[in-house]
This record gives sequence, C-alpha cells and structure tokens, in this order.
Amino acid sequence: MLTTLADKIMARFPRAAGLLVWLRRHRGTRRILIASLLHLLGALTSIHAVLGVRTSQGAIAWAVSLNTFPSVAVPAYWIFGRSDFEGYVVLRHDAEAELNDAARRLARDLLAMRPSPDAEPAGAGLLEKMAKLPATRGNHTELLIDGEATFRAIFESIEQARDYVLVQFYIIHDDVLGRRLKDALTAKARAGVRCYLLYDEIGSHSLPRSYVDGLRAAGVDIRHFHSRKGDANRFQLNFRNHRKIVITDGRTAFVGGHNVGDEYLGRDPEIGAWRDTHVKVQGPVVQCVQISWLEDWNWAAGSCPALNWNPAPAPGGGDGVAFCLPSGPADAFETCTLFFLHAINSAKRRVWIASPYFVPDEQFISALQLAALRGVDVRILVPAQSDNQLVHLSSFTFLPELEKAGVQTWRYNAGFLHGKAILVDDCGGVGTANFDNRSFRLNFEITLLFAEPSVVDAMEMMFTADFARSTRASAADFTSRPWWFRLAARTSRLMAPVQ
Repeated sequence: MLTTLADKIMARFPRAAGLLVWLRRHRGTRRILIASLLHLLGALTSIHAVLGVRTSQGAIAWAVSLNTFPSVAVPAYWIFGRSDFEGYVVLRHDAEAELNDAARRLARDLLAMRPSPDAEPAGAGLLEKMAKLPATRGNHTELLIDGEATFRAIFESIEQARDYVLVQFYIIHDDVLGRRLKDALTAKARAGVRCYLLYDEIGSHSLPRSYVDGLRAAGVDIRHFHSRKGDANRFQLNFRNHRKIVITDGRTAFVGGHNVGDEYLGRDPEIGAWRDTHVKVQGPVVQCVQISWLEDWNWAAGSCPALNWNPAPAPGGGDGVAFCLPSGPADAFETCTLFFLHAINSAKRRVWIASPYFVPDEQFISALQLAALRGVDVRILVPAQSDNQLVHLSSFTFLPELEKAGVQTWRYNAGFLHGKAILVDDCGGVGTANFDNRSFRLNFEITLLFAEPSVVDAMEMMFTADFARSTRASAADFTSRPWWFRLAARTSRLMAPVQ
C-alpha cells in the first residue's frame, strides 16, 4: 500500500521523484542534509530565544542547547520556551472587559475601606500599582497549618454557603480527599447553591473523566483552565495555573499551598508527613481574591457569573490590613518577581522565607546578600528532601554565596515542606508562589499579604517551630562533596532558567 502511494506521488511530482531517488542512492549526503537543516532551524530558533526569553540566563541556556542539540531542543523550545501568555484578559486592566462596570463600583467601595496612611504596610502603594488592587482594612486572617486544619475549615465553609461556591486548584486527585470535595460540591449543587470548579489540566492530568462527568451531572459547572486555548498557545505546555482558591458567598476565601489529594493530608506512605500552610480570610480582601478567580474563569469559560461584589468588614469587628497579589505571565510586569524583590529590599529587621522549591536567580541572590549585610535576619527554610531532584541538587550551589553574607539556610526534617510563606518585619504572606523561575515568570499565582499583629505573631511561632525541626545548612554541605556531586549540582542550576 505504501509502495503504491509512493509510486502515485512520484508520478504526480516527477522532480520530487528524482530528488527522492537521488537521496536514496546517497544516504550519507541525506544524513548531512538533515543534520544541516536541523542546525539551521536551531540557529534560527535561538535568535527567537535571544530576542524573546525574559532572562539572560534563560536566553543563554536555550541558545546553547538549540545550537548544540537542535533535534531535541527545537521542539522543546516551541513547546516549553515561550514566556508570554497570549489572549488572557486581565479584567482589572482592560477598559473594555465585561467586568468593567462592576470593577469600577468595586474599586470605589474598596478605596473607602483603605487603611489610614500610618497603618499601611511599607511599600503598599507600589504593590497596588502592580496588582491594580488596593490594600484594605476590616479584614481578619486565620492561619491554617497543615492539611487537617485547612480542609476542615474549607469543608465547613462550603457547608455553610447559601449562594455560591468558587473552587480552583492546580491538582485534584480522584482519591479519598478528592471524592470528599466532589461529594461536598454535589450536595451543595443539588441544594440549589451555584458551584463552580476550575482546575489546571496539566496539574490534574490524571483526573478521570468520570470525576468531571459526575460533578457536571450534579449541576456543578466544572472547567479546566485551558492553557493551550488560542492559536498562539496551542502547542504550549509551559504555562500552568498554580492557584489554589476557595470562596464562599463572596464573604470567605481560602488561599495557600494545599492541593486536593491524600498526600496533602500526609496519607501517602511514600511521601510521609506533609508540611503545608493555608490562610482563611474574611473582609473586603475577599472581593480582591474573587477578582483573580473570575479572571481565570473568564479565560476558561468565556463568561463572568453573577457574584457578590459588595465588600463588608469581617464578622466580629476584625480590622486587619490585608492585600491580594495575583501574578502571572499575562501581567505587564513580572509581578511575582517584583514583589519578592521589593519585600527583601524593604526589610529592616527580618526576612524569613519558606519554599519547597528554592532556585533564585542572580538578582535574588544579590538582594538576599544585601539584606543580610545591612543587618537583616535573613533565613531560608527548604525541605531536606525534595520531590524534584534538579531543584534539590541546585539548592546546594547557593549555600556558599548566601552563607558568606550571613544568610541562614535551614533544611526541614519532619516531612516534606510544601508551604509557601514569607515574614518581612511585621507583615506576613501566604500563597501559592514558589521561589523559582516558574512561579516568578510562568505560573499564574496568588499571594495574600497581611499586617494583622495576631496573625503575624502566629506566623512567627509557626516559623520558629519549623526551624526547631530543621537542620542548619552550611557551605560545606556543597564544597566538601565529591566533584561529581558538585558537577551535578552546578549542571542542575544551569537548567533552572528553563525548568
């Protein structure tokens, strides 16, 4: 059959037929031509990388690999190499967006709830310019440590919902916890409560169709984020929606590091104990979190459901200052990068950072060194064992640079540390962003910041307890290792910009 088809093609295109016959007789030349074509494609693609990749490290890494191993690097670049997410509408920024009228009313109401200038966290104005959202007073934040406390609070809030439930997770598994979420949403949907569920199709690639169909049959509107939507994104696998959000009735919101899976409750025997952090917030900041959820839903579904856009103070008279910072590859600036740089550079007393994936680039190394040199207590908390070997190996290479400036690095020993938290002076933050290139530039992330004394005190106690379960790392952990380990670690660090 193939022979017949080839004969027909050769009969239809005699010049091409002659070329095919010539190539068959000169196999060595054919291999040279193919190799030359691949290297030409690699060279042309490397020009695109140098012009388009956001960081010099990433551009260099891609350019070298594209010209050295074009047969592997060219398809990899066009799948993973881009850093701009096209087509996504940031409703806070777009004057023509469907949410525009509601956004204007919300902005007016939120501005009336801004804290007084003396109560604003340092640099709040800069963050507001980046996020297009204001800091507000009248909030209350509750720190949720580990999975049992987090999901108990989430399911209680879902049970109490009377109008709608908005849910968004990067990973959802069809396991005990995943089915518990499914049952909770099914019950609320059948009771007449509007339920919306958004998940990332790459993070939740193992979610079976039966799970989705079961929720849809119960009346839950469930969508995947659809990061490959649009012609420009069709072959892209590089962008992820890493946000974890639950909102009930526009009055309570949850944000943090937990996904939906039994491992997040420490029930996976291979992973063991799971250390994570979430927050529950009430007050006008909930509407800001809701804006972030709605932007993602609008991208996935092409619609904006009717939601509660009337901000109200937290029940019980909470008057904490809080701020919501969504970030992602559709932003005009690298919002997540700028936030962490600003936080480190503005610190006067302390910078404590917990991250499961700590792979800073040179600008962050310099910022951390400068903070430590000016007398700030800089501590980095990372897991002793990681689920990503490249990240784990590369983390050793930062130890000499950080230690010589006085930065402390601690390795958590009591399980897998997955929480993403930051404590800068008297302000705390909990969210979804890791301290790496992917969260800084490629993922959609969200961070909640708060200057509520009781919550900041609780975060300090949390960090202190975690440090007590950790071992202080030193430069010798890298410099005293065999040459092959140091080579592997350095190579892993070189790969960080393209991870």
